[in-house]
Amino acid sequence: MAVGGGRHEGAGVPVYAERPSLVLPGAVVWSKTAAPDAAPGAPALSPVLPDGCMDLLWTEGRLYVAGPDTHAYLPGARESGRYVGVRFAPGTAPAILGAPAHELRDLRVELADLWGAAEVRRLTARVDGAEDPVAALEAVAGERAADRPPPDPLLTAVVRSLSAGRGVAETADAAGLGARQLHRRSLPAFGYGPKTLARVLRLQRALALARAGQPYADTAAAAGFADQAHLARDVKELTGMRLTELLGSG
Repeated sequence: MAVGGGRHEGAGVPVYAERPSLVLPGAVVWSKTAAPDAAPGAPALSPVLPDGCMDLLWTEGRLYVAGPDTHAYLPGARESGRYVGVRFAPGTAPAILGAPAHELRDLRVELADLWGAAEVRRLTARVDGAEDPVAALEAVAGERAADRPPPDPLLTAVVRSLSAGRGVAETADAAGLGARQLHRRSLPAFGYGPKTLARVLRLQRALALARAGQPYADTAAAAGFADQAHLARDVKELTGMRLTELLGSG
């Protein structure tokens, strides 16, 4: 669940910050705040882009889960509010959250639907009352993860291979799986098959390069697209925006 941009500051402008988790390998903890003096109707959050991840989220009085996205998620307009999230590494959230990823695909689900209302009320009050909600939410996720099996090393290797730009067939061979086996293993772990995961991870590689100032043609080649037109089509299909618009939204 990668937001469309990085850190922003200024009166009425959302402020976003993130850091690697201190307790969950590969996870990121983040916060985003829309200032109370934001223009009425302005969105508190940037578009949330597909990234192969799932998030545990908090906003005052609420804990919920963002499933893996196949397209950009556009938050509703709000005048103010603070949001905190733990973005789990691809494939690691289902064991921690207790739900297969494909059942949460493109959804935002109340945590009480997964963990039970009484427990979630207690945890919500804990984060609500914390001096540092970011650390508090991270602790909740870390405690839950400690009681669950460690990430499947095969799935970790799949993510590493696809993130490096290797093809699905090559990735399946390296994992010792057939294409259908890899697809079956991918659905509950990532929310979709390896081809979709590969597209999403390629999108994220391209966005990182483009945001760093790489020309679009060079970005396309380095990220694994056939050409710049291919990059443009994939960005539009996965985010609903043109690349120039997307970079401008950050």
